Amino acid sequence: MNHTDPGIDSMLQRFRPVLAKDFEKYRNHVYRVFSNCLLIDNDASRREKYAIAAVFHDIGIWTDHTFDYLDPSITQAHIYLREVLMEEYREEISEMIFWHHKLSRYTGVHEKAVETFRKADWIDVSLGLLRFGLDAQKISWTRKQFPNAGFHWFLVKQSAQNLFKHPLNPLPVFKK
Repeated sequence: MNHTDPGIDSMLQRFRPVLAKDFEKYRNHVYRVFSNCLLIDNDASRREKYAIAAVFHDIGIWTDHTFDYLDPSITQAHIYLREVLMEEYREEISEMIFWHHKLSRYTGVHEKAVETFRKADWIDVSLGLLRFGLDAQKISWTRKQFPNAGFHWFLVKQSAQNLFKHPLNPLPVFKK
């Protein structure tokens, strides 16, 4: 079971210069989230949407140099969708990105995709402690295929820097 995807790799290449030394850690996070999506919901009609959302969900950290990155990430996704003539995915992918830090269950428009994506990201961010009923061995296999490469340490450092720079501006996870 290999969840690499040529579309993901192609989308990520456009950000290689801005990701720079963080390219591998972000790429692996993208693939872990994407793989978790497919473990939760392997519906072929949503596979491409999960891939796009995975690539763009945190990219605003790098493109806009901010830890308040949800809106910049959505903007980057909109630019891409317009370029590839897939604007019909705009609302669904925007919702997936906007709500991916939600602490509780998402209900609403595009619920299946948004909730799947939210769970998939939480599985990775929690290092598999949150599993939402998924088999721990499958999550572990994904983590071995796409190693952390310092991604979680990067998040800790970015969170601390954000706290010192913007003590009254909460992290995205606490805004939604």
